[in-house]
Amino acid sequence: MYGLVMRIISGTSRGRRLAAHRGPAIRPTSSRVKGSIFNSLGDDVAGKLVLDLFAGTGNLGLEALSRGAKRVFFVEKDAHALRLIEKNLSTCGMQMSAEIFTTDANRAIGIFHQRGESFDLILMDPPYRQGMVRETLRELETEPIYHEGSILVVQHDRREPLPDITQGWCVIRQRRMGDTVISFLMPKPLKSVVVVDP
Repeated sequence: MYGLVMRIISGTSRGRRLAAHRGPAIRPTSSRVKGSIFNSLGDDVAGKLVLDLFAGTGNLGLEALSRGAKRVFFVEKDAHALRLIEKNLSTCGMQMSAEIFTTDANRAIGIFHQRGESFDLILMDPPYRQGMVRETLRELETEPIYHEGSILVVQHDRREPLPDITQGWCVIRQRRMGDTVISFLMPKPLKSVVVVDP
């Protein structure tokens, strides 16, 4: 394992260096990919309730907070990564706008569903080529924690395309950067039923 330099790209903590470490359980999102994600989101971050699944070092969620997200929920089960998230939140002075869940993504989704949470933006960067994209999307379909205007951002390997179980979502944008594909999805609108009086 070796160190990796990461910084906040924009917002109130722009240029702030983040603690990072890359290893078997942690694969931080590169600055190039992170920049592409947030440039595409634009104003769809400020004031929003954000969920950072498979948070790793907290790189994506911290960027969202710097760009004005109302609150970010970080979900990560790796103990070393959790310490990095806590350290980075402290470095940026963002502890009061964050909540950390020490569990796996699917269990966290169930907890949020029971609590009645509804996120505006869900960031999802699971381990590549381990079937986690399919599993997590299936859990989101079963226990929705989003609304009609929510955006789901999925990072996945180009050799692991989005599974066909995403029938409840529409892909609004995709961008390939090397071996990484960034997919932006929104829930499909519910069909309205028009009742005509006789």
